[in-house]
Amino acid sequence: MTGYDLVVKNARVVAHDHDDARPADIAVSGGRIAAVASGIATEGARRVVDADGRLAFPGVVDAHQHWGIYHPLPEDAASESRACAQGGVTSALTYTRTGRYYLNKAGAYADFFPEVLAAASGRAHVDYGFHLAPISRAHIGEIPDLIERFGVTSFKVFMFYGSHGLHGRSADQNAFLMLPEDERYDYAHFEFVMRGVQAARERFPDLADEISLSLHCETAEIMTAYTRLVEEAGDLTGLAAYSASRPQHSEGLAVAVASYLAHETGLPTINLLHLSSRKAVDAAVRMSRAFPHIDFRREVTVGHLLADITTAHGLGGKVNPPLRPRDDVEALWEYMLDGTVDWVVSDHACCREEVKFGVPEDDVFLAKAGFGGAEYLLPGLLTEGTKRGLPLGRIAALTSWNPARRYGLRTKGSLAPGFDADIALVDPGRTWTVRAAESESTQQYTPFEGFELTAQVTDTFLRGHHILKAGKVVGPPVGAYLHRPTGTA
Repeated sequence: MTGYDLVVKNARVVAHDHDDARPADIAVSGGRIAAVASGIATEGARRVVDADGRLAFPGVVDAHQHWGIYHPLPEDAASESRACAQGGVTSALTYTRTGRYYLNKAGAYADFFPEVLAAASGRAHVDYGFHLAPISRAHIGEIPDLIERFGVTSFKVFMFYGSHGLHGRSADQNAFLMLPEDERYDYAHFEFVMRGVQAARERFPDLADEISLSLHCETAEIMTAYTRLVEEAGDLTGLAAYSASRPQHSEGLAVAVASYLAHETGLPTINLLHLSSRKAVDAAVRMSRAFPHIDFRREVTVGHLLADITTAHGLGGKVNPPLRPRDDVEALWEYMLDGTVDWVVSDHACCREEVKFGVPEDDVFLAKAGFGGAEYLLPGLLTEGTKRGLPLGRIAALTSWNPARRYGLRTKGSLAPGFDADIALVDPGRTWTVRAAESESTQQYTPFEGFELTAQVTDTFLRGHHILKAGKVVGPPVGAYLHRPTGTA
């Protein structure tokens, strides 16, 4: 008698360290993988699922989402985690901060973050964690406490927030960020955040490789100037206008500034988020050569890999940094194929129609930035990646193993004994058309509307719980907060 809780039979198991899938069964006990082998006996198993030759990927670790940015966090935790399950996402790491949006509050994270955790608790269908952005000087001093009390090891800087509006126009950023009048969110603040993160790495040496700073790399001054140029010229509209208003070299310049500050402060664990253009990734590569002692990680979103300014479905494709012309999309794929990109995310930020679009609806500068997409991350990468020669094992590394290692999710990212039984079963031969109406997200549109994908997640398991069955979300929310207090680890 085996006593396994679950056995998945006849799968083709994908691993980050093998290019091709291998036939095997997967046995699960106590929420962890007990064995991966051919011919696992099923006698006494509580449940047996026949994969029937489907691919078994490690559950996706989507390291960049935004629950609660445009809608109450409890609502997003419920609905957007259902969309995660549809895409094989079993771990969602979501960004949050003080200021406008999210909880619309200022103050200490010691008070703010417990409210965030309470709002998400018991609502999510997938496991979840949080990255935090030190907005004020006082937040920098809280970094060690956030690590010890809440297990948060990932922090963020939004490089354009100092003097440019979230959605494209300049605004009163002190009011937006709810900063005291005598404080500035600028390069000096970014430097001091880096020093604070590095001090935490030194204080907790056993966690040092898992404590990192992520940066949204765009340059406010460049964007402000180009937004004015684009609006005054008036010859561009829609997503093309928005891309031109936040030009590619704005990303590249911000990457260079961030990299030198990391060098100056001695902080080696730097994540460059959602690089959207050839110039941005080229700058990241150049900086890694200039500063070989810095452990850069480079992130790309599925949105920037699938859609461009002409193929995205309407202004729903507005996002920061913008969707780009096709040449930049092809450049990102070149970097995907040569190993430059470290992981792929959704940057999922549900923004319903009544919130997304301004008046008039066709003015891209009045629309909100961001859209969902977790449900298309793995299917989209398989569709585009396999036809370009991206190995299955590389897709597993990009979507699961690599982000799990960087962000300290030690039991996530692999279908191997001892790891959490997070499994995404994928039919690699099922062609389907993206329709927003079929998503579990409460967003009523998608920039991927009408896209034809050639792979589909059919079943998702979270720690052995069947949360997506035959394409439908099943069961109550079983997601848990991923990060635990570290004490004096």
